[in-house]
Amino acid sequence: MDDTLNVTYLTFGGHVDVDRYRYVYFVIMFTIYILIICSNSVIVYLIWVHPNLHEPMYIFIAALLVNSVPFSTTIYPKLLIDFLSDKQIITYQACLVQFHMFYSLGGSEFLLLAAMAHDRYVSICKPLQYPTIMGKTTVSIFLVSAWLLPACQLVLPTAMSAKEKLCRFILDGVFCNNTIYKLQCVISQARFVRDMVILLNVALVPVLFILFTYTRIFVISYRSSKEVRKKAAQTCLPHLIVLINFSCLCAYDVIVVGLEADFPKTVRLIMALQIILYHPLFNPIMYGLKMKEIHKHLKRLFFPAKIK
Repeated sequence: MDDTLNVTYLTFGGHVDVDRYRYVYFVIMFTIYILIICSNSVIVYLIWVHPNLHEPMYIFIAALLVNSVPFSTTIYPKLLIDFLSDKQIITYQACLVQFHMFYSLGGSEFLLLAAMAHDRYVSICKPLQYPTIMGKTTVSIFLVSAWLLPACQLVLPTAMSAKEKLCRFILDGVFCNNTIYKLQCVISQARFVRDMVILLNVALVPVLFILFTYTRIFVISYRSSKEVRKKAAQTCLPHLIVLINFSCLCAYDVIVVGLEADFPKTVRLIMALQIILYHPLFNPIMYGLKMKEIHKHLKRLFFPAKIK
């Protein structure tokens, strides 16, 4: 802590041999960051410029991919700076900003996936009512709610954490996630209950809604024609795979703070990087390969000579 400026500095204690491999880490993570920005941006661009992709399903996909860019930008620039720095430090105030952005954008991911599940349910199970139910106003409300609700709900815990007394100043990680709670001298019961309510609102309820919705879709599709079953499989499976991937990574992030087991630092580093490394790259790959219309436009963009 810098008493003269009343600024509290934290040290990231999760780095492994950063002095020895700093340039290797930097090149790898910088390359991944550029790939994340480019891959997500390309598909968003395709959805933007092609009128046949201006449908709610593709708009929600674009929103999901747009969400991945600030989600990654919350972590990567600071991580890259730390690789090249002699000391891996951050002010407590900046750490709380990173904490808020990380979890609010993560919550937005769940709500966007829930909106996509609702869109698929209406499209497959109520096709005649689809244009009425999923109009521009409804889509806009879903998008605004997906980004505002998590951000607003996380304002209180972030503000309350800023007032908490710290007894430790070394974070067991390489970025600011819920491990900041381990720095606080006291973890109150009220804070635990408050965080559980937020977790319920922005993650558990959307996940349960998604699972219920897709179960209904597959049950109805099974009783319908082969064409309906094919449509359900083509459009719903990519969303489900993305959901399962993201949910597993988030479950680790939420649970690990409560584990007191002394994991090797290398294991902690690898697991901590999963959610910021694989997931933002996984989404554009999944939607680019599995969504027929997007895949078709991707081939036209990169291999125009082979497309007649």
